Amino acid sequence: MAVHEGSGFDILVVGHLCVDLIPGMDHVPPKALIQPGRLYEVDAMQISTGGAVSNTGLALHRLGTDVRLMSLVGDDAIGQMITGFLAARDPALAEHITKLPGAASSYTIVLSPERSDRIFLHCAGTNDQFGAENVDFDVAARAKIVHFGYPPLLPRMYAGEGEEILKILRPLKERGVITSLDMAMPDATGHSGRAKWYEILRNTLPYVDIFVPSLEEILYMMRPDDFREYGHRAHVLITRDYVADLTNEMLALGCKIAGVKLGVDGIWLQAADKAALDTLRDVLPLSESWNDCSVWHPAFEVNLVGTTGAGDSAYAGALAAILKGMEPEDVVRVASAVGACNVEAADATSGIRTWDETQKRLSQSWPTKPSRLNI
Repeated sequence: MAVHEGSGFDILVVGHLCVDLIPGMDHVPPKALIQPGRLYEVDAMQISTGGAVSNTGLALHRLGTDVRLMSLVGDDAIGQMITGFLAARDPALAEHITKLPGAASSYTIVLSPERSDRIFLHCAGTNDQFGAENVDFDVAARAKIVHFGYPPLLPRMYAGEGEEILKILRPLKERGVITSLDMAMPDATGHSGRAKWYEILRNTLPYVDIFVPSLEEILYMMRPDDFREYGHRAHVLITRDYVADLTNEMLALGCKIAGVKLGVDGIWLQAADKAALDTLRDVLPLSESWNDCSVWHPAFEVNLVGTTGAGDSAYAGALAAILKGMEPEDVVRVASAVGACNVEAADATSGIRTWDETQKRLSQSWPTKPSRLNI
């Protein structure tokens, strides 16, 4: 039986938080990024908070979900910018952001030349220090779901074989909180790229209820041979059998609802059997149609401006829809819609619409993209 202490709320988003600096580069060719000694004029800089805590949290907030955020920043100008930005949206969003004296906050420079896929220059800052002691479990116990984002960008989380992640997930499960985990792409040339990701997942997924990584992320972690062969051309692997086999493997490792964000090929979601899902039904309004389900929805046609935060937004859409008791096929439809709205703006959150606006757009014969999963 779930125990929600004090005044409850829907979702707490925990983990990686930074500020995104996004120069306008629509007219800058990708090759410019590898030519030293050249000056290219760019357009105005867009500044917004970034990372899973901001991207997923603010998308949930825009969708009308009762959400709180929890992370660590420094007491420098960037930290003040982050907390000020969140508080301007809603003072409750900054209430559980801790400022670490004398520490440098995290930032990311997002380069997206000619509206191509983005390149990140990331300073970890206080994210290097984030650990279980930065989680207020009394606050977390008031949430229905705790969504934990970006362990690959939190060095203490991937040290060893996931012991620090377990220090967060175990107490949450003991208090009856539903847990959700999202990933980021490890740096293949850095420490996160050398972490023991399969072992980390094997140890932690038994304490994760909802797990929806991107295709590239999960291949890197669970099927490194396929990732080495196909790299960022992983979309060539997409067939129903391949994606289903991948999510079945995630479910076998212990999570209850697993999925894969497939980018332009949509989003896939599978769930475990009735006995496993019954452990969530004290908190989540899951109908019987969730038992052993497999559902997919293609990506929607959009006017692409930027892809920053697309996966985070889609995940937020899925969580919001699950909390509303929607059927599995409607959950992936909403997730695809929220992700699509996101990419129509350069930053990670300004393209997100309210729940009612999103539903209205879905009711208007919104066309979808062709996908390898259409057949």
